Amino acid sequence: MSNLINIALPKGRLGEKVYRLFRDAGYECPSIEEENRKLIFENPEKGVRYFWVKPSDVAIYVERGAADIGVAGKDILLEYAPDVYELADLGLGKCRMCVAAKKDFRDRGDRTLRVATKFPHIAGRYYASLSREIDIIHLNGSIEIAPILGLSDVIVDIVETGKTLLENDLEPKETIVPISARLISNKVSYKFKHQQITTLCEQIQARCRENR
Repeated sequence: MSNLINIALPKGRLGEKVYRLFRDAGYECPSIEEENRKLIFENPEKGVRYFWVKPSDVAIYVERGAADIGVAGKDILLEYAPDVYELADLGLGKCRMCVAAKKDFRDRGDRTLRVATKFPHIAGRYYASLSREIDIIHLNGSIEIAPILGLSDVIVDIVETGKTLLENDLEPKETIVPISARLISNKVSYKFKHQQITTLCEQIQARCRENR
């Protein structure tokens, strides 16, 4: 097992914010900030190796041990339930998982509710807790148009500002759960690299508190 801590970062704006958090906590890797198309970067002096992966794949890399730790959205953890440790809420990428629908929609409960979503497990558990019969329509994008075109009654999706909903004549009806970026760890790595990972986690959490 490598002495470096292997860290899976989500590609995109969130990943860039996460890297800056790690950098400011003392785990910098200058090569990651250079203009290039590389995906793997390491700094042996700081004991870290970073790699960029698709946000929805971070938990897979961590669960299967390709990464010791990573940063994934709570939505991914709730939807796929990976077998990992959740170490900390980083307070980044804050949003919420919501039920949304047309502004004039009211669920009268007199028929099966059609729910369009990218998160069928989250939606299924939520409505099961309400004992509500639903028909889940699993989509991979452009969720907002489903109620407009009559494909669904409601959608279950991530809402940040609500602007996209508003522009499509939709509005949030219920908040299911708040979402933010979480620091996660592979279970075997946490055992064998416990000191390194806990030290990093403590420094990251200290930096998060300073930023609030």
